[in-house]
Amino acid sequence: MQLNVLDALNPNQAFPSLDKALGEPNGLIAVGGCLSPQRILNAYRHGIFPWFNPGEPILWWSPDPRLVLFPDKLIVSRSLRKTLRKQLFEIRYDSAFEQVIAACAAPRSDQGGTWITGDMKQAYLQLHRMGFAHSVEAWQDRQLVGGLYGIGIGRVFFGESMFHRKTDASKVVFAHLVGQLTLWDYQLIDCQVSSGHLFSLGAEEIPRQVFAGLLDRLCPSPPAPLAWQK
Repeated sequence: MQLNVLDALNPNQAFPSLDKALGEPNGLIAVGGCLSPQRILNAYRHGIFPWFNPGEPILWWSPDPRLVLFPDKLIVSRSLRKTLRKQLFEIRYDSAFEQVIAACAAPRSDQGGTWITGDMKQAYLQLHRMGFAHSVEAWQDRQLVGGLYGIGIGRVFFGESMFHRKTDASKVVFAHLVGQLTLWDYQLIDCQVSSGHLFSLGAEEIPRQVFAGLLDRLCPSPPAPLAWQK
């Protein structure tokens, strides 16, 4: 299907019915278009995100069901709680966004490649400069050893990717992020697609229509005034 549903740069532009548009594989809504900041933000506000491999056209997805985490439902295991008490890592916000996205894009032993292409990195770097894309980082001995990045719109944080170079570094980063988002009045974390790792942290699947309704309510509502302020 041609990406005419994303042609408008107006972030308030309505999308056609996703239930009619989506087919197989689950959640693929459109192919093509570009990665302009306006287009990406418009997509996120409607529960759609880009995800494609190098050499492929841009693919836009909205899976059903959708994996989300409500911040007050975070599960902190006994072992993670012990790690948090040890304070092994210094946690920083938005101090090394470019390094974090580069680390997330690096090849991993359990994956054949990366979906974070050069164009994707440049698009999210621009969104970071605009104040929408954010990183959370774990530092140890002045070295970046774990982190994650995502998009903040209203009171929703859309998680994109995470990495770790030390055991539990990404889990610690995620736990700190959830606690901070709670203080900033965020109500929802989008985890996009299901994974056992995220289920273990308290993520749950909800119907796409329910997710869309939450976005309609939460994206226009600003978080706490000090959110993401350095």
